[in-house]
Amino acid sequence: MTTAANPSSKGNKFANAGAAAGGFIGAMGGSFVPPVNITVNNTKNGVAHGTGRAQAQSLLPAPEFTSPAQVRNYCNTLRAAAVTLSIEVAMGAEIMKSVLAAVPDPEGRAFGSRIRAAKVARKMQRSADALRDAAKDAAACYATFQQEYEEEINRVRHRARKPKQPVMNWAQQ
Repeated sequence: MTTAANPSSKGNKFANAGAAAGGFIGAMGGSFVPPVNITVNNTKNGVAHGTGRAQAQSLLPAPEFTSPAQVRNYCNTLRAAAVTLSIEVAMGAEIMKSVLAAVPDPEGRAFGSRIRAAKVARKMQRSADALRDAAKDAAACYATFQQEYEEEINRVRHRARKPKQPVMNWAQQ
């Protein structure tokens, strides 16, 4: 359920909820906050609602590295998840910075609210950068695996894929 109050209504303690529902912050600020939707899924997996813990699902496949395909799958899944999370966290950092910049500075300093917001959001941006680096390292991991185990991979590859030679049928003339 989304409740967006009208910022022009007097005496409403949720007067700024319009920003959280996708509106603008401040009349002259020019900051835009995209709409935020929160979805809560209540499942019945033998766990009472509000008590106990549901089993967490991993974003990655099981770390079983018994074949080159499993190594490739794990590295590619890690890379894709890290790239996606990096983009989401970077967007979250920008949203956080714009939302916090609208909070007035308690000392009334010029640009004080922007400076404080940038300090806070910088830490989240560093998290996004670390996730981007994790994606690069996952791709580099598989490339290094291919280089280090090239001989073993090629030995099996040639055995597994014997090309079929066309058979000459001398009876057909």
